[in-house]
Amino acid sequence: MRNYDFAPLYRATVGFDRIADLMDRVLTTDVTQPTYPPYNIEKTADDAYRISLAVAGFTEDELSVEVKENSLVVAARKAEDAAERTYLHRGIATRAFERKFQLADHIRVAGAAHENGMLHIDLVREIPEALKPRRIEITNGKTVDARAVEGPKRKAAKK
Repeated sequence: MRNYDFAPLYRATVGFDRIADLMDRVLTTDVTQPTYPPYNIEKTADDAYRISLAVAGFTEDELSVEVKENSLVVAARKAEDAAERTYLHRGIATRAFERKFQLADHIRVAGAAHENGMLHIDLVREIPEALKPRRIEITNGKTVDARAVEGPKRKAAKK
């Protein structure tokens, strides 16, 4: 197993500690990731994604999709079946599961749909206006005093 040193990242950047922690957690995981249920992650547009999980045998009531602190948690628990059955072969797994996906900043769950044994979860990246690129006007030789510029917070405070 390879060991990566993230010390240069911490020395040269500010605010990327969450990414380094996430990479460190992924690289140092000794336990193999569960393979049930199988899933796909696809990019459907520039700022849209879809996670599809194969959840054959589960109804909408037995599935749950939650977002907790930048984590998408998909869980399922099969309701108790009162009928006693004798299986000659049981190949359809309907065991309980919990699958977690780490979401990047500004990723929002747009919706979830259950059809034909598949659970589709649509995700959208919504970048706030304050973080979008903006063009800065360049003036001819005059600098702007930051104290003279009134932002929305200062205007609201004066009222």
